[in-house]
Amino acid sequence: MKEKSKNFALDLLHAAAGAAILAVGISCFVEPAQFAPGGVSGLSILVNFLTGLPVGLVNLSINIPLLLLAWRFLGKRFTLHTMVTVLIQSALIDVITLWLPVYTGERIMAALFGGVCSGVGLALVFMRGATTGGTDIISRLLQLRYRHLSIGRLLFSVDVVVLLLSVVVFQDIEAGLYGMIAIFVSGRVLDNILYGLDTGKVLLVISEKNQEIAGRIMGTLSRGVTFLHGSGAWSGTEKRVLLCAVRRQQCYRVEEIIRGIDKEAFVIVMEANEIVGEGFRPITEDKAG
Repeated sequence: MKEKSKNFALDLLHAAAGAAILAVGISCFVEPAQFAPGGVSGLSILVNFLTGLPVGLVNLSINIPLLLLAWRFLGKRFTLHTMVTVLIQSALIDVITLWLPVYTGERIMAALFGGVCSGVGLALVFMRGATTGGTDIISRLLQLRYRHLSIGRLLFSVDVVVLLLSVVVFQDIEAGLYGMIAIFVSGRVLDNILYGLDTGKVLLVISEKNQEIAGRIMGTLSRGVTFLHGSGAWSGTEKRVLLCAVRRQQCYRVEEIIRGIDKEAFVIVMEANEIVGEGFRPITEDKAG
């Protein structure tokens, strides 16, 4: 019971903090600059521009039927977590400017800081397994019917439609361009917060001197190395493939070691969006904690 109460408090704290930061981005930066950075919040800004209705109220109105569908098809837990965020965000969007000043300077600055606020707010919400509703609910519902489509692709499609609508509504092509900047910045900030400390590089090395390379990597960088068994498809020769995961900043050191030992080595370097386990973040560690 104590653990459940703690988790509930953390869920509520993250939802409130994330929703508040999202509201700051929308009300203090994005809405005054008159561009719509995709999603339901962007659509709400367009409706506000055309009708004068409060952005938060429109955001809530659009989300209500989506939450009802989510309750029916996506489950109660997901819906309840999302509903808390939607309610807090919608309420704060319309009142946050009573306490905070509105930025009315360069639109590029509004796009950058609006994107930062969005990325930080979304990260706080996603850390506890919730969402901000809107297009996330739409994409998950569509994926129930069209399972071959990825959520990322569906979200991108919705954002593109909102961006195109913003150009028409504001009669300003720059509105779409600034919206794209805000979306890009938001995505980068979100990824860096959720995965930035756990990203790295994975190297696959095929060399006749893999044993020596492995010893140098372990001795110099204190990084673990694994040997995979492989064979050449053409020659049929048995080979040992060296696999090593390192921090991004250590990758060039590994490449230097390989070049210093075997200039003929075949090396593949891959991005690793997240690495957990020994030498990195413990696999049992809770990101939200």
